[in-house]
This record gives sequence, structure tokens and C-alpha cells, in this order.
Amino acid sequence: MEADLCFQVDVDGRPPVTGSLTGSGSDLTLAVSDPAAFAGGSDAESLRRVADELADLGLRVRVTDRGGRSLLRMGDVRTPWWQRPVTRSAHLRVAGVRGLLAAGRGRARDAGGALPGGGLTPPSTPYPVAPTFLRRPVKRVTTTHDPGRGGGPRLVEVPMTDVARSDHPVHWLQSEVTTIGSDPACDVVLPGLAARHAEVRHDADDEFVLVALHPDVRVHGERIRERVLRTGSRVDLGVRQLVFSREEYADHGRPYGGRIGGELGFQRPQPPRHALREDRPTGSAD
Repeated sequence: MEADLCFQVDVDGRPPVTGSLTGSGSDLTLAVSDPAAFAGGSDAESLRRVADELADLGLRVRVTDRGGRSLLRMGDVRTPWWQRPVTRSAHLRVAGVRGLLAAGRGRARDAGGALPGGGLTPPSTPYPVAPTFLRRPVKRVTTTHDPGRGGGPRLVEVPMTDVARSDHPVHWLQSEVTTIGSDPACDVVLPGLAARHAEVRHDADDEFVLVALHPDVRVHGERIRERVLRTGSRVDLGVRQLVFSREEYADHGRPYGGRIGGELGFQRPQPPRHALREDRPTGSAD
């Protein structure tokens, strides 16, 4: 956890209490201008509840006065046995005489608490009287063979050091053939390239194929004439660099319906296209 915040609590009949919460990791420091304001009897139950929740999260909070002197530790701490009859909590530890004096001043004031009451706390979720069961059938993933260009296939320009990031658009591959070059008639116009430098074709197998129309076309640094693009393919066209991207569920180079369990998990293999065509009714998309 990283904490760096300031706060102010309005208290009836007294000046507002100000403070700060700072720290990192599992150790935080709560510095308050008037520690006795939170030590009244009406706030005791709220403090115990907060201390228990901090302990469950493995967090420790050191409460100090304005001068940085420790008064109380709460959360994942060990409370001495002789303090438990007073704090009535295993997660509240008073730090010496100063802490006891602050608690005593708060009790002596006999005023309303500074913390909000339980009326602002949302109600807990009730347990069901009887066990519930998921009655809806779990749908299995479907094939990624999508002639409709599923998965949002696109080319994304890689930022260059001398060009603002906003000048690197996304080029959606919506046509059967997308031309790339410096000619204004191209679908993707990139200055510095040949008039028609390359094109991306959408074939009958729902693959996107990069075709070189100029010698300086590379995929992952290798010069190519044709290459099927997969998600993450780096395309170098002269001095320009683009990355092909398509959602995993629709990228045929990925597992059937997308991966489950990470790179090393079991991945359901992609079925052959001809098998899908034989299993489906006439006229359905594969």
C-alpha cells in the first residue's frame, strides 16, 4: 500500500481535527492534531473494528500526535496481556504513558465521538437460507474461424521519437485488400514509403496476409514476400514500424477460443476448417 493524504474531521462543539496518513508497504503512520478526539467511549467499538480489519489485511498503523510521538499502534500488532482488559482488542497496543493520557482525556470529555456512526456502514450480505446453484448452462467457446473479420484486426503505428503519440493512429483492416504507401490513394498513407509499398489481404481462410510490393518490407526483421500476420507481428516498412493486432479469440494462430490458464496451461487445439464445414449446416459461417 502507498498512502499520502491529509484529512479534516468536524467535531461538534470543538475545533476540527486535522491529520495525515503516510507510509508504504504494510507500515503506515497516522498523525492527528488531537488524538484524544478519537479516544472517547463512543468511538471505542469503531476503533476495535478498524483494528481487526487492518490485522486481517496484514497492515500496521502507528498513531502519533502532531509532534510525531507515538501514542497507539493498531492492526497487525501484538497487544500485551495487561492492556487487553482496557482496549478489549488483540490488535490495539497503547504506546506508553502518552497513549494512556490521550485515551484518558478522551474518556474524560464525555462528548460525542468523532468517527461516523454505524448508520453509514452498508449492510452485510445475508447468507442464503438454502444453498443456491447455477442453473444456467455454461456455454462452451466457439470457433475462431470468422469470415466477418472478428477480433478487430488492425495495424497500430509504433511511436517515433520525434513525433507526438497522438500522431500514431490505428488503421482498421476493413477491406479485403488494404494498400499501404505514400500515394494519397492508398488506404494507409505513410510519408517516406514508396507510392505502393505493401498491402494486407484478407483471404478465404480469414487470415490477414502481408504482401510486399517493395523490397524493403520486413516482419520481425526478416525480409518477406508474403507472410500471415499474427497478433504482435512487427511490420517494418522502410523507416516506419507497425504492429498487427487482433483479439486472441479470433486469431487463428492462438488456441481455440482463446487461451485459458496462461501460456503454460492446457490449450484446446484449433479444429481443422474442413471438419467445421462438414459439421455445420449449409450456409453457416465457419
